[in-house]
Amino acid sequence: MRQSRRGFLTAAGLLAGAATLAGETGPVFGADDSHGHRKGGGRLRLSFKPYTLELRHVFTIASSSRKTTPVMLTQLHHDGVVGFGEASMPPYLGESHDTAAAFLSKVDVRQFTDPFEMETILSYVDSVAPGNPAAKASVDIALHDLVGKLLKQPWYRIWGLDRRRTPDTSFTIGIDKPDVVRQKTREASQFKILKVKLGKETDKQMIETIRAVTAVPICVDVNQGWTDRQFALDMIHWLKEKNVVFVEQPLPKNRVDDADEEHRAPGGAPDDHRGQGAGDEGDDRLHDRDVVRDLGGLPALPDGRLGRPGRSAAHRQRRLRRHQDRGRQGDPRRRARDRSSPHRKLAPDAADDLSGDRRFRRPAVTRSVRGPCR
Repeated sequence: MRQSRRGFLTAAGLLAGAATLAGETGPVFGADDSHGHRKGGGRLRLSFKPYTLELRHVFTIASSSRKTTPVMLTQLHHDGVVGFGEASMPPYLGESHDTAAAFLSKVDVRQFTDPFEMETILSYVDSVAPGNPAAKASVDIALHDLVGKLLKQPWYRIWGLDRRRTPDTSFTIGIDKPDVVRQKTREASQFKILKVKLGKETDKQMIETIRAVTAVPICVDVNQGWTDRQFALDMIHWLKEKNVVFVEQPLPKNRVDDADEEHRAPGGAPDDHRGQGAGDEGDDRLHDRDVVRDLGGLPALPDGRLGRPGRSAAHRQRRLRRHQDRGRQGDPRRRARDRSSPHRKLAPDAADDLSGDRRFRRPAVTRSVRGPCR
């Protein structure tokens, strides 16, 4: 019998509590963790510390370069079990060690004794202050890690997903000189898909350099670097011939009308690339996807910048997508488009240099309307 995530977590919490009261342990809902701590009704506790990732190579996108990325490491403690999370904060997105520390210092999770009350806890975290999406997501991730450990189950099982269908994570190659690009490409030889930053006058050189080293599929992230619509269309057609699977944010995030026209007009994006763009920087809240959906697609909503942070909101997005698909079965054009546009989950600029920011996002079947990858 299939069970909803909420029902599963409720039942799991009851079973775990019953096992604790009975003093019993089991392979799934054990009463003791590996350190011998008894699980009871202790209060949640949040701790955090700043950390700076040192990248192997200078990481350049259309608008900026950096050699480091500030992150905030978070921990949620409950009766001897610890869940870990992380906020990755590229400077151009506006968050920093100081802003994250200021926000997390206001978050008082000691009022909660049951980590399985995930919706309540995450709603509270989101209500503490506006903004701070990466910091909020770090608590979200830590809470999911904690609950998964308490259940002794991976989240693909809790969500009822098939791990055999897990999409590949990409390795991001920043804009650089040809010799460095070749080096980065070789370093990423174990990855099955590459993500390439574009948005400068060397765009074609970047792709040709990588294609001289490998034939693996490529997705590109322009980071709003193209400002002329016709130039963007010409590049998209050229990229299609280079086995590029989708283009992320070719135009500035406020150019929604141009992005719409780019996909709808005759002579626009290639037919098999329509719906294969992804929005990102403008998708700060879950409701931002409504704009993209009105244009016929689904935006890329990164875990670190959802309205109610990260993974829970992403799970609601998947449920809503399934509901929408069922509601439009009568439209053969949409059915065909959906079949030809599988969801993909790719890492942004960090699997970069084998040490970059790992903020997984879920690009998707949509056009690039509101902001790209990192």
